[in-house]
Amino acid sequence: MTRKQRWTADLMPDQSGRVFVVTGANSGLGLATTRALARRGAHVVLAVRDEAKGHRAVDELVAGGADPGLLDVRRLDLADLDAVRAFADGLRAEHLRLDVLVNNAGVMAPPRTLSPQGHELQFAANHLGHFALTALLLDRLTEGRDPRVVTVSSVNHRQGALRFDDLSGERAYAPMTFYNQSKFANAVFGRELHRRLGAAGSPVRSVLAHPGYTATRLQTKDTRGLLRLVLGGIGNPLFAQRPERGALPQLYAATEPSVAGGEFIGPDGPGELRGDPTRVRLSEAAADPDTGRRLWEESERLTGVRFALSAR
Repeated sequence: MTRKQRWTADLMPDQSGRVFVVTGANSGLGLATTRALARRGAHVVLAVRDEAKGHRAVDELVAGGADPGLLDVRRLDLADLDAVRAFADGLRAEHLRLDVLVNNAGVMAPPRTLSPQGHELQFAANHLGHFALTALLLDRLTEGRDPRVVTVSSVNHRQGALRFDDLSGERAYAPMTFYNQSKFANAVFGRELHRRLGAAGSPVRSVLAHPGYTATRLQTKDTRGLLRLVLGGIGNPLFAQRPERGALPQLYAATEPSVAGGEFIGPDGPGELRGDPTRVRLSEAAADPDTGRRLWEESERLTGVRFALSAR
């Protein structure tokens, strides 16, 4: 039996003429995703919280051979809904269409912190900001070529649940519990968006991806104490794969012609911690339509943003 060819970024179709937005594009998975897309000719908008870091990332990419004309740095603080609206307004003013939105940025396990609008930081940055951003850019995506929204969840979504009576962690807060909640919300949102896009007859595909266990600054930037030591100091060197490998599932989800809306792409290795991109299972809880509807309605209420979608 012939072994199936491993999928790598070199197998991506040519992306010339396509416009991508990648959130959190200045480091880790976002930077690896941007580098691979630019190599295949895509125009990439690097949506970053710190513009200086975004420009340093572009310098690194250009030094590696990327075309500077294909890279555009813009400020986006996903935890601040006013900043999300400002980013979307600026992008809409300059781009009549958008082909792919990669909802990649994330915050992991910080001490309890509130966003400018009073939401728990991980839920705000990882879910609510991406929910609002997707809604505000949907009309531009509708005009795109093979348009897609790729929402990056985590294998940890299977350990998560939505605490609708305490989404802000006011009553009880544990950093990893609320990280898992935010990644569960990503999974629920991606699947519910797929359902709603399909019902509306939209050409946009909603696809989910997760990177397995990948060594990035996510495990060390916001975490503290023993958790930081376990995740970054011990786990990363021993078990984690490089960002270039961890980014393959979201690159596959964003560019592979055979990917269908609603699918979930992750590594094919044991525990989905590392390996080649493949279709993986979404947890039954994340795929539950009632949970999807409830999260959608709550997200609209908390963000004040609604999707311009209606069933056919």
